[in-house]
Amino acid sequence: MSNQFSFPNRRSFIKSTGTALLGSAFIPLAVGSPKPLRREPLKVGLIGCGGRGTGAAAQALKADPDAVLTCMADAFEDYLEESYQSLIKINPERVKVDQAQKFVGFDGFQKVIDADVDVVILTTPPAFRPSHFKAAVDAGKHVFCEKPVAVDAPGVRSVLETAKKAKEKNLSVVSGFTFRYDFPKRALFKRIQDGDIGEVRSVYTVRNGGGLWSKPRQDNWKEMEYQLRNWYYYDWLSGDYLVEMMVHSLDMMSWALGDKLPLSATGTGGRQSRTEAIFGNIYDHFAIEYDYGDHIKGFHHSRQQKGCSNANRLEVTGREGNAVVDIGKRIHSTYGKHDWSYDGESNNPYETQHEELFQAIRSGKPMNEGELMGNSTMLAVLGRMVGYSGQTITWEEALNSNQTLGPKPEEYHWDLQWPVPPVAIPGVTKVV
Repeated sequence: MSNQFSFPNRRSFIKSTGTALLGSAFIPLAVGSPKPLRREPLKVGLIGCGGRGTGAAAQALKADPDAVLTCMADAFEDYLEESYQSLIKINPERVKVDQAQKFVGFDGFQKVIDADVDVVILTTPPAFRPSHFKAAVDAGKHVFCEKPVAVDAPGVRSVLETAKKAKEKNLSVVSGFTFRYDFPKRALFKRIQDGDIGEVRSVYTVRNGGGLWSKPRQDNWKEMEYQLRNWYYYDWLSGDYLVEMMVHSLDMMSWALGDKLPLSATGTGGRQSRTEAIFGNIYDHFAIEYDYGDHIKGFHHSRQQKGCSNANRLEVTGREGNAVVDIGKRIHSTYGKHDWSYDGESNNPYETQHEELFQAIRSGKPMNEGELMGNSTMLAVLGRMVGYSGQTITWEEALNSNQTLGPKPEEYHWDLQWPVPPVAIPGVTKVV
């Protein structure tokens, strides 16, 4: 039997709950804080003009009637122009980016941050996120920060430190962990947290999918450009697919466990079908076990292999029942002590995350997801580390690792010949 459950409409839900279900903190406004903007134009700068960046900018403009896009930056001029043309078609009234406010190159992010903007959207490949996030907060800007927020432990530590500075400055920081803004998932996870399935004992996540895009090498591309245009397939740019994409599943696992940190992880992974050079040095499958102590476990299985069955699901086992999220089947249900299925209002979580960010900025009551987004990213980084090495690694060992996957931000230039490491071999590759 299903218990009926309905949500209030989106606007009243946001007004009444803010980000309480996200675990984000509203912080009292302090002396020297950015002033509430009320209904003045909210000026937005876009850093990273690929598909995700273009989508995020469009969603931001839709989320607030007085938001305007005033400047853009990307390493590639063609990406920037394609994004600009797309956004002009979607919302010509509020795309106010003249030619002087289009910045191309590795230093373009800083030019956006130095411009007269209130909030920046960070949607470059993940390797750039820690330095861009730091620069934005140092300049006193509010931030929408796409997931993941780093590709290695030093990057995560940088993000966590920057998040503390953002909190001290009363700046709002919202992450791209979109599931946390989805009404059905908010309702389900609140029931888990309220004890509807009893004490959580294990969480299982699976995300199996097929292949993704790649861009053939062009004669006029230097190696740096080729890797950047195919950034997904290089661990120094993406963190591997576990960090770049499966971090959504791992964030849900963390959410189900009250954002508790694991003690350690073990696992494996490899590369069986995606073996050509065009796929860089990342894996195509992982299987990771997270140990949370007290016999509580988290499990993640995923693959990106053509011709196989697909799944995108989370299963939570409690002492008195179970909870299930099935993305493909749109199932959000509990079973056991309380049988329940979500039948409330649907929303576009990509828009809701910007609505709540802008509400926080305008009200002067900042929200800060910096610690959450850093820890969820580190879950994925830890998973990659154990998958690459085949070793059991503690959370502390992983977080304190000094292994960096790529060059320092000040070393980025088009003639850089960053070597592609060999594909990791469990039992052979060292990560700590």
